Amino acid sequence: MRFAEATSDQLLDWDRHAVDPPGGNVYQSRAWADQRSRLGWRPRFLVADDGYRLLSLERPWRLVPGSGAYLSRGPISAGEPVERTAERLGAAAEWLFEHGVDVVASDAEIPAETGYGALIEAAGFRPIEEVQPSRHRLALDLQPGEPEASYFAGFSETTRQLIRQGEKAGLRVVRWDRRPDSGAFGEGFDAPAGDADPTAAFEQLYGLLEAAAARRHFGLGSQAGFVAWSLAGLEAGMTVLLEVHTSEGELLGAATFYRHGGRLTYSHSGDRADLRRSYPGVARLLLWRAVQLAVREARIEVDLAGVDVRGARREPARGEEMRGLYEFKRSFGARWIELTGNHERIARPWRYGLGRVSGRLLGFGR
Repeated sequence: MRFAEATSDQLLDWDRHAVDPPGGNVYQSRAWADQRSRLGWRPRFLVADDGYRLLSLERPWRLVPGSGAYLSRGPISAGEPVERTAERLGAAAEWLFEHGVDVVASDAEIPAETGYGALIEAAGFRPIEEVQPSRHRLALDLQPGEPEASYFAGFSETTRQLIRQGEKAGLRVVRWDRRPDSGAFGEGFDAPAGDADPTAAFEQLYGLLEAAAARRHFGLGSQAGFVAWSLAGLEAGMTVLLEVHTSEGELLGAATFYRHGGRLTYSHSGDRADLRRSYPGVARLLLWRAVQLAVREARIEVDLAGVDVRGARREPARGEEMRGLYEFKRSFGARWIELTGNHERIARPWRYGLGRVSGRLLGFGR
């Protein structure tokens, strides 16, 4: 297996090969590459001799030659045997090493039960801490043709009651969506006002995220970066923004979701903590509408993302901080999926070490 850099023609349909197939991911998209490029990363678009696509994001070291590469959520599984995907990772790493890269990190979303981890570790990769917030995830499996009511019936009684309560209170779900084939939004969704600005909508969501970050003591990137990436994903048809409003138009909560790999993935969400008692069903109504959207688009899964954290890469135990979020996602019928997790392979340890040290001394993270 051999890799080479993509030609201009191969870049034209990049997302069709890297985002849309089984296991495809928005973090392998051209839009994500453009976003990271603005933040100092060097995207490299690699194509295997059978047409397989793989995005490498590279960060040059400071003061010393060389760079580190991150295959963000790649290689994608693409519906092939894990042995083939592991072979792709090894071949891509060798190509990158030959072109000045000193270390390659990969966090492909491949289940641990497949044995993929053992395959890539035999090829010289070793487990490392995650780049993304979570290693594992919870997911609601969907069967094309199954009616929406079947999934609603599978939710916990509390979740069903809170969704109905929100609907009876007249809460409206506004859907921001630029996908060309989205057409009429259908029952349960309102379109944004004709003069509404998506930039302002994403800024409002960022404000909700900021408030949550302050309450829960977690880090958050810049508003400019968040809004720029969200707008790019919206225009590409990969990102959907759902907002919950009162009947008078007051924003209560919002969430973004990604379309990729046949699934709809829960990304960022926030709500008005001061109004939870008055409107307790906001978060559940958002997720129910996301399930409805995924069913209507004949997707195979609603990916509810993870709840595990640094130091506890497992299902949260009772009494732990993340247990509440875990039970919230489980109330939708989601199952826990153990993933292989982030791995790296180092080609030149001395240059890698010097590069990391120089980056820290100059105030740059990994």
